[in-house]
Amino acid sequence: MAKATGETIWWSLFAVGGVVAALLIPALILTTGLLIPFIDFQVFHDVELLNGIQSPGYPALYKVAFSLVGRLVLFVAISMTFFHCAHRIVHTSKDLGLHAAHGLIAFLFYGGAIVGTGVAVWVIWL
Repeated sequence: MAKATGETIWWSLFAVGGVVAALLIPALILTTGLLIPFIDFQVFHDVELLNGIQSPGYPALYKVAFSLVGRLVLFVAISMTFFHCAHRIVHTSKDLGLHAAHGLIAFLFYGGAIVGTGVAVWVIWL
């Protein structure tokens, strides 16, 4: 019988983090970093976008980001990306031949992902 390890948990967080990093993060960057700010310039303020809908601007974006769904999306995007990065770094260190320091590297980076997730919870929810 194989020895039970926590590797399955880390691989699942890695997989979810990869999907989030590939799909959700670019969409968030596009909407909050490019579309909303550029559309909200005074030049475009009177321009209607689609079917008579005007630019929502910063107040509406703030309201969406701090709604329950917005907070959940931000939490998932931030925390899963932390775990994806931690797992990738830990396994890259193995590939680079740092087998002796694997335990320390895993502790530092997975612990950092857990601490980063805690900070994200504190910033987003409190």
